[in-house]
Amino acid sequence: MELLDKTINSYLDVWLGPRDPRVKGWLLLENYTPTFIFSVLYLLIVWLGPKYMRNKQPFSCRGILVVYNLGLTLLSLYMFYELVTGVWEGGYNFFCQDTHSGGEADMKIIRVLWWYYFSKLIEFMDTFFFILRKNNHQITVLHVYHHATMLNIWWFVMNWVPCGHSYFGATLNSFIHVLMYSYYGLSAVPAMRPYLWWKKYITQGQLTQFVLTIFQTSCGVVWPCAFPQGWLYFQISYMISLIILFTNFYIQTYNKKASSRRKEYQNGSTATANGYTNSFSSLENNVKQRKQRKD
Repeated sequence: MELLDKTINSYLDVWLGPRDPRVKGWLLLENYTPTFIFSVLYLLIVWLGPKYMRNKQPFSCRGILVVYNLGLTLLSLYMFYELVTGVWEGGYNFFCQDTHSGGEADMKIIRVLWWYYFSKLIEFMDTFFFILRKNNHQITVLHVYHHATMLNIWWFVMNWVPCGHSYFGATLNSFIHVLMYSYYGLSAVPAMRPYLWWKKYITQGQLTQFVLTIFQTSCGVVWPCAFPQGWLYFQISYMISLIILFTNFYIQTYNKKASSRRKEYQNGSTATANGYTNSFSSLENNVKQRKQRKD
């Protein structure tokens, strides 16, 4: 394993240049092999997990889901707060910020972004809970692509550009995750589900996040500083891929469902929403049946 790590590190140093010495020796950052192995194991579980659960009863996981989602909500809130205050303390430039001019604030950003990187490993549990609960319809190409790539991307970010212009996307994403994981945590409590109305707006927020990240990243291309340009072009490309996938998800989930409900209403069929049957339609049908019997 040590020989493999040295070989991979030597190739990466040739391709990407010297690493940022400020993260040398940090947990999981010294070598790429652990991150790669975690990602491969994740994909294996995504493939084999549903096969294993095929003939088994789904697990409820209700209690652990509440704790898990609450934990990620608090972690996301912590990261968002620390990133915002770190950017303010370092006087970061919105248009382009290099990785070595923020003083002590740079180290604050680096420490928080390590937690952001590590949170992508924790978030693998999102998929594992889907498998245990047999919610396989939620394990989409978008879901797997996003989870599998983020951990790997942020390993590279943390080793080469762990602060500076890298802060923006992580800050927005942490804020979105506060909303998202609080929603998931509350939805694990059946009594709370009728009061949860903001799921649709979470996806809209994610799409807004990607567009804003592209804009802010493009500023670093138009008004360059010492931040490496290659990382900016890569981030723009990755954000475009997410916009395409999330837009497709949004259309499939919300627009088509809304169109289907309108058609059902026009055809006079019983409407359902969130698992509840439209009682007015049922009442109307009962009245009609009673009138027919009287005649």
